[in-house]
Amino acid sequence: MHKLSQAGLVLVCCNYASAAIVNGIPNVQLDAGTFIGNLSGNVSQFLGIPFAQPPVGNLRFHLPKPNAPYTGIHDATGYGLACIQQSSNATIPSNIDPIALQFLELSASSIQASDQSEDCLTINVMAPANASGSSKLPVVAWIYGGGFETGGTASQTLGGSVIVQRSIELGQPVIFVSFNYRLNALGFLAGAEVAKKGLGNLGLHDQRQALRWVHKYVHAFGGDPDKVTIWGQSAGSMSVGLQMITNGGNTEGLFRAAFMHSGSPVGAGTLADGQPYYDALVAGVGCSRSNDTLQCLREVSIDQLTVAINNTPNMDSFQSLNLVWAPRVDGVFLKDYPQHLVKQGSVANIPFISGDVDDEGTAFSLTSVNLTTNQAVHDYFHENYFPKTSTQDIEKLLQLYPNDTSLGSPFDTGTASALTPQYKRIAAIQGDLVFQAPRRFLLQQRSSRQKAYSFLSKTFKYIPDLGSAHGTDLLDIYGPGILTDYLIRFATTLDPNGDTGIFWPHYTVETPKLLTLWDGATPVNITNDTYRAKGMQFLTELSLADPTNI
Repeated sequence: MHKLSQAGLVLVCCNYASAAIVNGIPNVQLDAGTFIGNLSGNVSQFLGIPFAQPPVGNLRFHLPKPNAPYTGIHDATGYGLACIQQSSNATIPSNIDPIALQFLELSASSIQASDQSEDCLTINVMAPANASGSSKLPVVAWIYGGGFETGGTASQTLGGSVIVQRSIELGQPVIFVSFNYRLNALGFLAGAEVAKKGLGNLGLHDQRQALRWVHKYVHAFGGDPDKVTIWGQSAGSMSVGLQMITNGGNTEGLFRAAFMHSGSPVGAGTLADGQPYYDALVAGVGCSRSNDTLQCLREVSIDQLTVAINNTPNMDSFQSLNLVWAPRVDGVFLKDYPQHLVKQGSVANIPFISGDVDDEGTAFSLTSVNLTTNQAVHDYFHENYFPKTSTQDIEKLLQLYPNDTSLGSPFDTGTASALTPQYKRIAAIQGDLVFQAPRRFLLQQRSSRQKAYSFLSKTFKYIPDLGSAHGTDLLDIYGPGILTDYLIRFATTLDPNGDTGIFWPHYTVETPKLLTLWDGATPVNITNDTYRAKGMQFLTELSLADPTNI
């Protein structure tokens, strides 16, 4: 955070208890500090505000510590640096269609941040320019995705001002908040040493700390701290789900609703399951002989540590969605496997929306195109996702997802987009395993207890080889598009319906209705969430019995 020059002081004529516009420039007072933002149309933007102490030096691999009370005058006109990213080693099949390749490149650029630092725990607030401390506007708090490996808030393709501007046009203004959280090993280190200190899932603790900051300070920007909707996509959506199930489902009053795109409560085993990766990281930076390897990891240079992190598998590696650095059962933030917690009822009793795109698994299956036989696919799912599951159960899984390209993903495309003899089959299983089945499980477990809605996006089905791929629904909400209005109305009234063109019914076990988005002249209708019922039910059973790598 940069102090303003003496010339900047003339912009501030007095202390403000809330946001205000002075000489065309937004100002807000937090504690004894004044933050100078910028104006984008009729949206005030305050960017890059620290919400916790920098997790550097001896605070590396520690729980986030609240920021000290603000003093002085600060420039809040630019995003803070992203948290350290894990580099990708993606290998794209040579026979992929150029249009699909273009989409993958666009998607990667939207989540992979170039300007990064350990000192990254910053938050951004965007509000209608006329908002004041008495406005008490609803708040949407965005949690970005990126496989818990990459991502940040500064992506130009995900502008929060679009959401705020659209809310103003609807006459239901909202505040938009986004924040960074630690990623990869810096945010999700595992192993016995981590467990002993109670330091698992630091990235999730960062998110919680950011939400505490929102509760404390958002009133100054015109927001109502009691009307916060947490909202995310992919790893951000999974994070939303995990924020709902931690702490016995107690939200601490930090949020009153949740909106999830492509991600439900799932994890990646226990801290003990991550021990091999901890040991590899320790060896990679030369800490193996240390009496305190965790402290040694704090003391090595960030450049050295980043090289070691980049040498570990990522979601573009062969093991794909069996993530190395991801939320794990730690006995603190997650006291049991996420889906077990859902089944136990450890879920915040709040209204929520959870949805998926039709072809969640396609982009994540490009790394396994070398699997071209039934036996190779059998071994992949047995070894990579279900190591404790019997061979017979893996065979049953493959019977429920047969090697028939007309049944694979991208779905409803016949025999097209079959990059290899097994590609569409693998994509169908991975998409259902990690995204579709957990969403349906959450809804089946909770929709009789709390207000719930669900959606399915079949847009962009025309993208060759990928179809309605992971992330395409973001184009329908940050566009803005159909989902934008539903989000704003949900954050405002806890009901997504209104002047949105079609009524979106509650999801129930008896009537599992989906708001379904399509390409073409009829962009939205209501369908039933009954597709691939036997396959998803069996995947859920396998996941509950063997949650080691999911």
